[in-house]
Amino acid sequence: MHTLYDSETYSVTHMLANLESEVQHPSGASKTEHGAQVLPMLLRHGFEIVDKRSGKEVYLDGSWAELFQQHIVAWQVNTPTQEEVEDTLERYAELAQNPVLVH
Repeated sequence: MHTLYDSETYSVTHMLANLESEVQHPSGASKTEHGAQVLPMLLRHGFEIVDKRSGKEVYLDGSWAELFQQHIVAWQVNTPTQEEVEDTLERYAELAQNPVLVH
């Protein structure tokens, strides 16, 4: 997990896929320490956007995560103002339905 953005209004965290430490074979499969063959898993990443005002969060994965990643790359090329970042996050936060829960 990497916190990418944190303000009074929004927090954005990049959730990275877990990479296995096992040796990969050309077939794409790997072997465990006991020699059993393990099929490769689809590695996915996502972004959690928390709207601190409403206390709700949305998790973006798949095509939504890819679209959001494009925004991040564009921000790296052309540094946006905080207002521009928050306007973009507000559009995504409209999807938020899940209340933020602390365990």
